[in-house]
Amino acid sequence: MIRTQRLAAGVCALLAALTAGIAFPAKAVADETDQAAPKVELVLDVSGSMRTRDIDGGSRMAAAKQAFNEVLDATPEEVRLGIRTLGANYPGDDRGQGCQDTEQLYPVGPLDRTEAKTAVATLVPTGWTPIGPALRQAAGDLDGGEGTRRIVLITDGEDTCPPLDPCEVAREIAAKGIGLTIDTLGLVPDAKTRDQLICIADATGGTYTSVQHEEELSDRVGELVDRAAEPVVTPVAAEGAAECAKAPALKAGLYTDREEFGQQRWYKVDVNPGQELRASVSVAADRAVNPDYGVLLRAVTVHGREIVRGEAAGNGRTDVLSTGLRYPKPESDDDTATAEPVCLQVTNSFSVAAGVKTTPGLPLELTIDVVDGPSGASDVAAFGLGRGWWLLGALVLTGFVAGVLWGWLSRWRVAVWRTN
Repeated sequence: MIRTQRLAAGVCALLAALTAGIAFPAKAVADETDQAAPKVELVLDVSGSMRTRDIDGGSRMAAAKQAFNEVLDATPEEVRLGIRTLGANYPGDDRGQGCQDTEQLYPVGPLDRTEAKTAVATLVPTGWTPIGPALRQAAGDLDGGEGTRRIVLITDGEDTCPPLDPCEVAREIAAKGIGLTIDTLGLVPDAKTRDQLICIADATGGTYTSVQHEEELSDRVGELVDRAAEPVVTPVAAEGAAECAKAPALKAGLYTDREEFGQQRWYKVDVNPGQELRASVSVAADRAVNPDYGVLLRAVTVHGREIVRGEAAGNGRTDVLSTGLRYPKPESDDDTATAEPVCLQVTNSFSVAAGVKTTPGLPLELTIDVVDGPSGASDVAAFGLGRGWWLLGALVLTGFVAGVLWGWLSRWRVAVWRTN
């Protein structure tokens, strides 16, 4: 009897161990999937002005609720979605309290559509418009994970909580290099609101949309949520050095950094014999800058000799300035030849008028690729035509023969005509 009980206990222990062994990997896979899942937080203005009835005969709040219901129904399963409000709770006149009125209505995570819709249905336009504090909190809500992260801000007015500038908050978020994008939607916006929302979006590489109708709001929010689920290349944060000797070593990829006005940033890339370095850089003017500016990208040896450069100039008509370069390193007869460190220098000549903040620096995006170089010796000898010489020769010969035959035929016809 005792031996039977021991055997039963052993079998139970074995089954428990096997079950745990199966369960733990499954949990680990689930955790990894959640870390890589795209995250979106919808930030909704619930301030008193959202009572205004100027969107298809209804209030702005009603249009927002209807849009949220449609978007929640269509949200892809893989998206982790959350909702944050601003101005939803404090109805008083105290600026200090009103500017702290932001809360997470629904946490970022797997979506329970019924629960989220119920939470949105209870909202009533109430208080202030603390956009800056709400954006800071939303960035914290989306912190962590490897998937894409996006904030969708929906508001009908500019921030009412100075001196905290929401545009500066957006620049701070972008300066962290966490790959978070802020898209803004203005409900029947005036000029000041439009300018502020455009500035917020530009600071993080997002988009701005002006909304006049309920259907426009539903469609645009749905597009932005769907876009979060699309695979994208997330830039890696890099911090360039002030000189070539201290530059960080980078490999092929997409990198983001911040560059102060008139500053130099250095990066280093290893290029083997027979490879070609391709690099491009874009610097965005995310605030008001003076016209006439430029960006310079140079490839330099560690000894300071310039190899090649790319440069671009602007006159104030564009917010982004880009340039690039290519450097093919020749093959080497020495089998022991090693990679050559090439330093990339990025310099800008942007400047700002008095009163415009210069920190954080301008957003910079650097693309690096190292590919097999062209085996161009024979092609260069053929003046770039390569095997095209055969085709060119055949065309010349065909043209010559056709000309001779046409000339002979023409003379024969003329001779016949004269005879007759």
